[in-house]
Amino acid sequence: MANPRRSNGHRRNQVRRQVLAEESHCALCGELVDKTLTFVWGEHGPRCTNPSCPGCVPHPMRAEVDEIVPVSQGGSPFDRRNCRLTHRLCNQRRGNRTFAPPTPVVRETYQTSRSW
Repeated sequence: MANPRRSNGHRRNQVRRQVLAEESHCALCGELVDKTLTFVWGEHGPRCTNPSCPGCVPHPMRAEVDEIVPVSQGGSPFDRRNCRLTHRLCNQRRGNRTFAPPTPVVRETYQTSRSW
């Protein structure tokens, strides 16, 4: 199956450029995102066969555009309101989950030997 983010590559590139220009902090951890990071120099992926490659492993703290509602759950990769800036590592940790408010903890009531 084709990647839905690339089905309209021009529009996705426009949204990505807009997110990178407008935002500076990771939406998940709140830290500043260094937009100049690309690859980890000197590290190579398992399939790298290029001897002149300076490094081809993506830097874990590089900038990525994340969808608030994941594409796999019906979110649009072309809607600016659904996209935000994140670190690559933060985005990978989040996966395709959406953050719902936490469910309240129900505590059992214990019977005591006397009334307090």
